[in-house]
Amino acid sequence: MKLAVIGGGSTYTPELADGLGRLAPQVTELVLVDPDEARLAAVGPVSARIMRAHGHQAAVRWTSDAEDGIDGAAAVLIQLRVGGQAARDRDETWPLDFCCIGQETTGAGGLAKALRTVPLVLEIAELARRRAAPGAWLIDFTNPVGIVTRALLDAGHRAVGLCNVAIGLQRYFASLLGVAPESVALDHVGLNHLTWERAVRVDGTDLLPGLLEARSAEIAAHVDSAEPVLTAHGFVPSYYLRYYYEHDAEVAAQRKAGTRAAAVAAIEAELLRMYADPALDTKPALLGERGGAYYSEAAVALLASLLGDAGDVQVVNVRNAGTFGFLADEAVIEVPAVIGSAGPVPVPAAPLPPLLRGLVGHVSAYEELALDAALQGGRARVAEALLAHPLIGQHELAEKMTDRLIAENARFLSWA
Repeated sequence: MKLAVIGGGSTYTPELADGLGRLAPQVTELVLVDPDEARLAAVGPVSARIMRAHGHQAAVRWTSDAEDGIDGAAAVLIQLRVGGQAARDRDETWPLDFCCIGQETTGAGGLAKALRTVPLVLEIAELARRRAAPGAWLIDFTNPVGIVTRALLDAGHRAVGLCNVAIGLQRYFASLLGVAPESVALDHVGLNHLTWERAVRVDGTDLLPGLLEARSAEIAAHVDSAEPVLTAHGFVPSYYLRYYYEHDAEVAAQRKAGTRAAAVAAIEAELLRMYADPALDTKPALLGERGGAYYSEAAVALLASLLGDAGDVQVVNVRNAGTFGFLADEAVIEVPAVIGSAGPVPVPAAPLPPLLRGLVGHVSAYEELALDAALQGGRARVAEALLAHPLIGQHELAEKMTDRLIAENARFLSWA
């Protein structure tokens, strides 16, 4: 099996190579594709060394030629970042001028990223349609995952969205319970970066109530949430929910702190220096600070199940398809799904209570408008998407932020 990685020059890639080396013997060729040849020159060789250190014999190569990389691939993993950390830094900065969250996937920053990203991802997908192996799968790890995945599905591609939040929480709860991760099943519901854990089941028994009773403060700290949010409602929100539940405090904290983009840029610079060491053949501990924990395990498991028709359950981004009756079937949700060669099928889920249903419906409507703006362009569409977002939602504010967003991203927007 040939696997192509678009955005292969990412500092994440050695994490993926480590997972492939340990867990994916079916991969016979790994091709890293990236326009940044300097990054490839560091990331490519260390990825090859890591796989060899695990005894994996796949051919590993790297190229800036997307056609060459995608030719005949059975799967294409997309992990790109348009504009790099510099664009992310702006996404995390300018919304604060309007007393709004500055974040790369949530709020105005998330919309900016979608506008920059969707057109390029669709270009890559069309290339894969022409050049990849028949029936090739597109696995999207590129944020905002829910919007990008819907763009791919709406265009008729065989695509699945992937995020590492669920697998990270599965591993965390397994450690608290002292059990193997594969024995833990989460009732993980919502949209990408807007999810809650309603149950933590081991052998069919929900252990979350006991965990919250005994360790609520520790769990709250792990997900960067206020403890009363967990104890009052009996669920565990992902750490992205703090942007909604503690918005004003988060804005104040962001104004005092440096951006995450700046911190990541510094980590990336050091990682690239380390990757250039010809003796390095293991992923460095510093990579754990880059983010994306368990990304490789999630990606490898998804690949294996899609191509091997495993029929197991994994958390992915997939069409709603009636799972939650208040959402359109075409909406993309993040839930456990049965994974097979025909694609993911959501596991039947209990209805969402009003507290969750209201926010999910609100953000899903925003995502629909955000995708329309990314596909069609135009100031009016951007303004509508911002007005629809629950973290903005005021007409005058949305109008002012629209002008700023377009100005900040004009060089990435063909219509601006």
